[in-house]
Amino acid sequence: MGDFTVWDYVVFAAMLLVSAVIGVYYAFVGGGQKTPKDFLMGGRSMSALPVALSLTASFMSAVTVLGTPAEIYRYGAIFCIFAITYALVVLCSAEIFLPVFYKLGITSTYEYLELRFNKYLRLCGTVLFIIQTTLYTGIVIYAPALALNQVTGFDLWGAVVATGVVCTFYCTLGGLKAVVWTDVFQVGIMVAGFSAVIIRAVVVQEGIGRIVNDSYYGGRLNFWDFDPNPLQRHTFWTIIIGGTFTWTCIYGVNQSQVQRYIACKSRFHAKLSLYINLVGLWAILACAVLCGMALYSIYKDCDPWTSKQVSAVDQLMPYLVLDILHDFPGVPGLFVASAYSGTLSTVSSSINALAAVTVEDLIRPYFRSLSEKKLSWISMGMSLFYGGVCIAMAAVASLLGALLQAALSIFGMVGGPLLGLFALGILCSFANGIGAFAGLVSGFVISLWVGIGSQIYPPLPERTKPLSLSTIGCNISSGNLTATENPLTTIFNTPSAERPALADNWYSLSYLYFSTIGTLITVAVGIIISLLTGGLKQNTDRKFLLTKEDFLSNFSQSKSETPEKVEVLNWKPFTMAAEGTDNPAFSHIEMDIASNKNKVNGLHI
Repeated sequence: MGDFTVWDYVVFAAMLLVSAVIGVYYAFVGGGQKTPKDFLMGGRSMSALPVALSLTASFMSAVTVLGTPAEIYRYGAIFCIFAITYALVVLCSAEIFLPVFYKLGITSTYEYLELRFNKYLRLCGTVLFIIQTTLYTGIVIYAPALALNQVTGFDLWGAVVATGVVCTFYCTLGGLKAVVWTDVFQVGIMVAGFSAVIIRAVVVQEGIGRIVNDSYYGGRLNFWDFDPNPLQRHTFWTIIIGGTFTWTCIYGVNQSQVQRYIACKSRFHAKLSLYINLVGLWAILACAVLCGMALYSIYKDCDPWTSKQVSAVDQLMPYLVLDILHDFPGVPGLFVASAYSGTLSTVSSSINALAAVTVEDLIRPYFRSLSEKKLSWISMGMSLFYGGVCIAMAAVASLLGALLQAALSIFGMVGGPLLGLFALGILCSFANGIGAFAGLVSGFVISLWVGIGSQIYPPLPERTKPLSLSTIGCNISSGNLTATENPLTTIFNTPSAERPALADNWYSLSYLYFSTIGTLITVAVGIIISLLTGGLKQNTDRKFLLTKEDFLSNFSQSKSETPEKVEVLNWKPFTMAAEGTDNPAFSHIEMDIASNKNKVNGLHI
């Protein structure tokens, strides 16, 4: 096994440097970031391709680069079914949620909750999002750094602090534009890292046929498992149904993703960005699956994990890289750079989204007197603040790895009820604030019940179905990595004797169904309570709902959208009283500038 050379560090540093330079460029080009709208929304002038790549990048964290190949190595290629799930998710997001968010022209998705229901629900959504995202970023920074450090000896805290600082630097200076363009660069690095591993593995194994063959005989090509049992971890149905709900929470209503496609210059570009991003998701999934199959093919007779060469499954990818690429200076560095690119892109989008949510939902409504210039500075300050928080959370993760992991999987259950809340608002005209709140609370309680239960009583192996690994071909003499324990294993290990009846049916539910349950319960309770509390009597403004026109406008010419949108916003000052809130992301002054180009002889068209 090789170790890290100077060239590997050079490649890694180059990746960080390019990211930082992009941030500086967008801080000063085109007059910099004058208003919060420029800073948080890229001035709403982005086109589809960079946004699509950016959506792909932030969705792919280092957890994907290291985790998915290991997942395929252990559980087989049934993970490929996610290709169908991604298509369904993108379809739902583009056709149900995007049209409503785009026509309202909001900066924070939670602003919608106030427009449609009331400000308390907006506050609920905001607070849940902030807690969930900070927890998540801590793990996303720390877990991959740890796995890479234990295998390659790559400096742990050096890497964590460097990625954190660079990330905060370009988020604070360049705003959303910098986030999007660095993501585009980082997707390139990720694909390059994956490709290097795949190409070298194919050369080592003398052709891709052998890799596929080994995977087939090792039972790794288990694509079709139509077992309808919801307790099995991954089957065709859990991935299609559960996966769709789980990922729609992220693509449809999560601020970090929505903020970016709303920043597109027209609704046509926004939808296009989602559909192009689908191709990116498929490409990355294909790369990860191929890497997983190569892992199995190379280590089928001597599994490094059971033979204690590595202490956690996450470390298999870096181990493979050092094993087959150590003769190529700089290439292991490229792989590490690709893992960290995943981290950077995810963290930067989180920082930007947290800044947006804080400014729009917690500062603007309560400090009405602040000028645009001041808010712009506050947005930058918030980026800086959340960057610091994320690095701090990584330090917390190093101390309380298992606890944080548990907290995160519990907060992952927040997504389901929130998705249900937005679905109620957008799809049910009779849903009211009382019903929505009752739905959110009940969905939340049930999700937490399952989630915490499954943390305390992890499902048994017959539910998760790990495939066999062999150590026949090993000469076990070098136990070089036995000392490092993996801190991200679950803390709660209860002897199987005292498992209650609930543990083997309700708590063993596939993790993909947690969101599904949360969403469905929220919607069901919300509808029932709304009908009981006079939801049919209320008059909901059509623009907060998904209408037939939203769907049909797909087929009309895409040019006609922008002027119409400008007109709606120009009339906004007059309907103020009814709405009860101003959306200052479009102050009247900016609106006039924006709408000048649509005037003929001073008349709006």
